[in-house]
Amino acid sequence: MMTLDRKLTRDLWRLRGQALAIAVVIAGGVMTLILSVTTLEALSGARERFYASHHFAEVFADVKRAPLGVVPRLQEIEGVNLIEPRVQAAMRLSVAGFDDPVRGLAQSIPDGRQPMLNRLHLVAGGLPEPGRDDQAVVSDAFAEAHGLVPGDSLEAIIDGRRVRLRLAGIALSPEFLYQVAPTDLMPDYQRYAVLWMNQRTLANAFGMEGAFNRLTLTLQAGAQREAVIDALDLALARYGGTGAWTRDDQPSHRFLEEELNQQRIQATVLPTIFLAVSAFLLHVVMGRLIQTQREQVAVLKAFGYRDAELARHFGLLAGMIVLLGWALGVALGAWAASGMAGLYRDYFRFPEMPFRVPLWALALSLAVVALATLLGTWQAVWQAVSRPPAEAMRPPAPARFRRSWLERVLPPALLGHEGRIVLRHLARHPAKAGLSVAGIALSAGLLMMGAYQLDAVEAMIDQQYRQVLRMDMELTFAEATPARAAGELRHLPGVLAVETWRRVPVTLIHGHREERTSLLGMEPEPQLRQVLDGDGRPQRLPEAGLMLTRYLAESLDARVGDQLEVAIMEGQRRHVTLPLAALVDEPLGVGAYLTRERLNALMGEGPAISGAWLLVDSDRREALNAALWKMPGVAAIGRLDQAERGIRDYLDETILLFAAIFVAIATSIGFGVVYNNARITFAERARELATLQVLGYSRAEVSRILLGEIALLTLVAIPPGWAIGIVFSRLLNQAFSSDLFRIPLVLTPQAFGIAASGVLAASLLVALLVVRRIGRLDKLRVLKAVE
Repeated sequence: MMTLDRKLTRDLWRLRGQALAIAVVIAGGVMTLILSVTTLEALSGARERFYASHHFAEVFADVKRAPLGVVPRLQEIEGVNLIEPRVQAAMRLSVAGFDDPVRGLAQSIPDGRQPMLNRLHLVAGGLPEPGRDDQAVVSDAFAEAHGLVPGDSLEAIIDGRRVRLRLAGIALSPEFLYQVAPTDLMPDYQRYAVLWMNQRTLANAFGMEGAFNRLTLTLQAGAQREAVIDALDLALARYGGTGAWTRDDQPSHRFLEEELNQQRIQATVLPTIFLAVSAFLLHVVMGRLIQTQREQVAVLKAFGYRDAELARHFGLLAGMIVLLGWALGVALGAWAASGMAGLYRDYFRFPEMPFRVPLWALALSLAVVALATLLGTWQAVWQAVSRPPAEAMRPPAPARFRRSWLERVLPPALLGHEGRIVLRHLARHPAKAGLSVAGIALSAGLLMMGAYQLDAVEAMIDQQYRQVLRMDMELTFAEATPARAAGELRHLPGVLAVETWRRVPVTLIHGHREERTSLLGMEPEPQLRQVLDGDGRPQRLPEAGLMLTRYLAESLDARVGDQLEVAIMEGQRRHVTLPLAALVDEPLGVGAYLTRERLNALMGEGPAISGAWLLVDSDRREALNAALWKMPGVAAIGRLDQAERGIRDYLDETILLFAAIFVAIATSIGFGVVYNNARITFAERARELATLQVLGYSRAEVSRILLGEIALLTLVAIPPGWAIGIVFSRLLNQAFSSDLFRIPLVLTPQAFGIAASGVLAASLLVALLVVRRIGRLDKLRVLKAVE
């Protein structure tokens, strides 16, 4: 066995370039697997530990105003474990030295002590002292963004009154791991804060003495969530309940779950693609590599080496290459995971979130790589060791050359001698040529999928913030307000245009499916907040029926013309039936739209509005902010440029960063495929190329023969590579679609160009390496005849 081991060492050194190229392909798949699994493990583990240690609620319910005396009756609902009422209210804040408006959400805690549910993790300071109405605890992210410490002060508007709050402490909460304003998708820590205040203080400030407007509870083991929610809705309906919901609809938990789902997809889809390409490449390379050692295998068998020993030898050759790729992938995956740790700590505010590569992930990745190796090499190894020695020692039978159809079509002067040699060689080995084309096409497809992500994210942001959301500011009122408030807004400094809207929480029901969402009432032809069809054209709202985003309609399994039951969860809580009149396509979130006049009629109210969109003169923004600060009815002010910057930063740091890594890996795969194909082709044709040089062909002419073959295979592979890229991009698009955002399927000329230029650049680099090898070709050695 020592002889075979020495041969293994020498083969690995001789094939070091090819081995490294294959290892890089395998490392790409292992890296994506390790990165996704490690991130998934860290996020899910940190979440479960924080939820359990700080008693995160399982069910939530909002009401207009309910007396505390109803809580004991709610405690008797079958399945309810712990239940805790509280007061929650929106407010506006002002931070010294920061001019932009700040939105705040105040929540009550028992005076001077921790709540039973959604307990606070104090980062600094302590809880408000009992009896103090000027103290609050602020969220850690907001304090960090403004450099606040316990003892600092904030100015707040609470129920129309200006008050100064002193910060008693800084805290984290399992309810706000992902701290985002109610109408936003991305966190804006500078302009949105969560505060916790004593129950008595907050109740007195908002007229909630002896009452509550938010209920949180946990469930007993084995409880039926739907039954508990139905009982809560029935009991709270008379108090203006808007419907109870579970963690699945809680904003922070929902976004975190979506992030975990994306990591699960990345841990399955992307490594599968990379490792499938690796298995294919191993199959091609090992098959052709073993073929070049045909005589060596025959001699070894003639000297008495058994089939099992030779199979072990070639299996170790493939295994060493794969093990190198696995180790490289694990190292790169661990390095990328440590980089992602800092990013996720900015977006998800866990007390602690260690990023460690779990042992089971190492075992899983090694098992997956071993399976890919087995699938890729077993056939080639079996064919090599099963051939009788006498047959293996004979050189292959000379191939028959004939004119191909392409030679008959093209003028002889155009092809020349080198062109005819290239075409006839490829025609003589169609299977090898087809496998080479398939490998290069797969690498081009991977490149195109990575480039697609870069283009699609930009298109998504552009559509949302250039075509759909055309306003500069969004105002939300504390209560439903008469529509005449729009006239007052039009006279504020810097306001160029105003559009009002009414938002009502609803449950849409179609058959056995239902979705909690909100119904947005707008002008029949909105200008500042447009709705677009699949072709990006602005649409007019239907006069009577509903307009839904396509993703929401598909979730309800509803088509245009279907009747939907609409359960209104505000006011008189009416149930109405409306037709689905039209569908729109929006990249962010889901929505249901109706004309505001029609929505007011369904609510049985006059022309009321929930807020307004403003188009603003940027030069007068400070004066407008000062004027809005004096309007106590405005509960929240949102700036669209800041929202766009937030989502752009998030996508740049997550999807675009991952896409850039993906493109780099795909480029290395492309180089590996082209390089291995060229090296094996060179080894197979070394005798032929040396013969041509002996017969008088110059080095340049011989180089043109081999380089022409590489160029022709690459050019032929580009169109099927584009087709594979389209399929991969479509699959990725469908896999990452969610109700939070949907990346559009945008295939730009740039994506096609990146795919083509990537494999062409790899071919050019490989061509330079091949030309060097032709210059060092030992003509005497390769021309020795095989006996």
